[in-house]
Amino acid sequence: MFDLIIAGGTVVDGTGAKGFIGDVAVKDGRIAAVGERLDGDARRTIDATGRVVAPGFIDPHTHFDVQLLWDGAARPALAHGITAVVPGNCSLSLAPLRAKDRRALVGMFQQIEEMPPEAFSEAFEWTWEDFAGYREAIEPGLSINVAPLVGHSVIRLWVMGEAANQRAATPDEVAAMQDLLRQSLDAGAVGLSTSFVDVDENGRPVPSRFADFSELDALSAVLGEQRRMLQIVPEFYATDITIARVDQLAELSLKHGIPTTFSPLFDNRLAPENVSRVLTRVEEQFARGAQVWPQMQTRPIDISFSLLRPSLFFARFPRWVRVLRLPLPERIAALKNAEIADKMIEDAGPDGGMAAFGELVVRAGEAPEHLVGRTLAEIAAERGQSPARALIDVSLEHGLDVAFVAASRGHDDTSRIGPMLASPFVHIGASDGGAHLASFATYGDTGYLFSEFVRGSGALSLEQAVRKITSDTARIWGLKGRGELKPGFAADVVVFDPDTIARGEERPEFDMPGDGMRYVRDSSGVETVVVNGEVAWEGGRYTDAKSGVICPLN
Repeated sequence: MFDLIIAGGTVVDGTGAKGFIGDVAVKDGRIAAVGERLDGDARRTIDATGRVVAPGFIDPHTHFDVQLLWDGAARPALAHGITAVVPGNCSLSLAPLRAKDRRALVGMFQQIEEMPPEAFSEAFEWTWEDFAGYREAIEPGLSINVAPLVGHSVIRLWVMGEAANQRAATPDEVAAMQDLLRQSLDAGAVGLSTSFVDVDENGRPVPSRFADFSELDALSAVLGEQRRMLQIVPEFYATDITIARVDQLAELSLKHGIPTTFSPLFDNRLAPENVSRVLTRVEEQFARGAQVWPQMQTRPIDISFSLLRPSLFFARFPRWVRVLRLPLPERIAALKNAEIADKMIEDAGPDGGMAAFGELVVRAGEAPEHLVGRTLAEIAAERGQSPARALIDVSLEHGLDVAFVAASRGHDDTSRIGPMLASPFVHIGASDGGAHLASFATYGDTGYLFSEFVRGSGALSLEQAVRKITSDTARIWGLKGRGELKPGFAADVVVFDPDTIARGEERPEFDMPGDGMRYVRDSSGVETVVVNGEVAWEGGRYTDAKSGVICPLN
């Protein structure tokens, strides 16, 4: 007897083969049979008529490291059909990390991923230091599968202490990092992440940026022992430097026999040749035998923020960053200080922030109704102010609790993005799930893939789109027995409506530790999600299933 049969749906098995009407049977957490009509009884049958039955989707770029300690479902990932996530990106992970270095790591997460410090202090007890201890802390509560990376910055912190973001490592220190990386891989890490762009809460480069190439080469040699992944964040804002990083990754890939990936590769209307130039170099390196996978997200970004807390939106404006880092009473006092405010307005540009802030739209919050939905340029003109001055004054008038949104920032021309996503050299990822909680809803990539590029432009077929986020991802990352509806593979399955699956509506939710607010996207069109044979999401609700695991690797 089967445990579960998902019957009568359009089976899209993840290989790219054409879908067919059939059944998928599950037993003991694995796919037991797939066919047009399966004989045999089951403890439960799900009628999937008119729906697509596909392997669970895999998200290769997330920051759920902390959230998994109190939310093993990685909300809202499961609701969007995601059955496996890769945390630990951008050189940051929660292990290996000595207790004395926790504050430094929290500051980096706060600056880079906009995660509130309460997320690290009010929802769990920090009991581990090594990677095996972190795995033991999260594994019992998982409803979703996890393939965690280990962060280069924390490995440097462990070995070098305060010198980690001051200098290059000595040969002995590099050898110690190799040993630490090897231990982390043996404990379940799927690879190493590093960053060439990020800074900590004090504006200093993160520790990974002080590594010279010989250090990265030595760590890649350890990855090569088990053919594990190297993930980097390149200088994505500069095309020529990104291309140089592609070349560097290719050399490491060829020398050590490892897969490499970089994220994000982002379409930018200010640099319209960026993606095509980078992809051309990627293709050239693949032709040499290297594996250098650029990660592209499917959706444009809508950045939401208020002056109540720091925001990624102001990363280009150092005076704004400094003021928004102040405690709230001091921040309000600084914004009311004419000299400081004038310097901030000057920082926003010679046009008073028109180019930077003019298109911002006021969204629901404590702002009066007559402001909601209007642009800052309109409000500023009405008040006879510059947009930067209006942003400060309107915020102060309402206790800073006025929310603004910068809509569709880059990556928004679907006629350009579709062919890019369809490229066999492009790896769909970079969702950033679990990060930037108060700035924008990071989820919805999978739904947007189907609504915009399958139903909409037709840039990808249904089967191509499913393969991109299932078997392709499993193969690139070496996730054993996942990504296909195939007998013997893990029973990670998603049932969705191909006519309605979309990225869903964005809304604020107050479910973070410390009563913190985050933006989430509700699921649209995803009806049932099965993780290792157990139903984890169904009918718009999370179940009590705790069937997630740390993913085994090839």
